[in-house]
Amino acid sequence: MGIVKISDELHEEVRKNSTVMERSINSQAEFWMKIGRIAEQNPSLTYEQIIEREKEKQNITRVKLDNE
Repeated sequence: MGIVKISDELHEEVRKNSTVMERSINSQAEFWMKIGRIAEQNPSLTYEQIIEREKEKQNITRVKLDNE
């Protein structure tokens, strides 16, 4: 395990978002890094497409809402 130094401002944003997403601060930062890495390697994909592909890799099925 390594240590990554980030600005206080970014750390505060990670902290706030981790609360909303019910993740630890480290898990939230890791999620952002993973999505950012995938986005850099696949610039034509949208955020939604990246998330859908990651869900497919984990065999997560989408729940269809009544109004869809």
